[in-house]
Amino acid sequence: MTRLSDVWPLFGLELRTPRLSLTPVRDEQLPELIDAVLDGIHDPAKMPFGVPWTDAPRDVLIRETVRHQWRQRCSVEPGSWTINFAVSFEGRVVGMQDVSARDFPLLRTVHSGSWLTQPVQGRGLGKEMRAAILLFAFDHLGAVAALSEAAEWNNSSLGVSRSLGYEANGVSEVVARPGEVTRQVHLRLQADWFKRPEWSLGVNGEEPVLPLLTTA
Repeated sequence: MTRLSDVWPLFGLELRTPRLSLTPVRDEQLPELIDAVLDGIHDPAKMPFGVPWTDAPRDVLIRETVRHQWRQRCSVEPGSWTINFAVSFEGRVVGMQDVSARDFPLLRTVHSGSWLTQPVQGRGLGKEMRAAILLFAFDHLGAVAALSEAAEWNNSSLGVSRSLGYEANGVSEVVARPGEVTRQVHLRLQADWFKRPEWSLGVNGEEPVLPLLTTA
């Protein structure tokens, strides 16, 4: 019998760290993902994202979170893609870690973004899940560099980046909310700067997805 992962190989991909499982978001994970969003991601007084999606009313937030996952899935093409990984901790989805690339065969550069629900913040999970996608990008996809950014006041995110070896790569300004300008700190990590974790990454279902992600 044909499996869903035979039709869409990304559904067979899993990254494993000592505490986390990262899998491309599947529809059955959406309710837990929504619960993690509704439990809160950040102080409502501050907007850490370049697009203020968490400011939306509850019903809009739920609907648009689901639509965003479907849109990103449909936009995956060979060499240019965004993968949204559901991050599971202790058997439950607690956040999302994305990794994206454009013209990957030529540029060999990935970009990442993430969030964690507030109840599990402060346990080092953000660093662990970022390290997971960096190991996957550098060691399995053949990336040579990774980019990230965060609001200049977001010490948690910037701290994760710097602890993994990222270096400053300029600043920019965005309108995080109407009438509210936020300075974004950009960071770059080359593969040979990466401060690797002591643990090894487990990867399942890698072989079928490589042609989709690494070829044009």
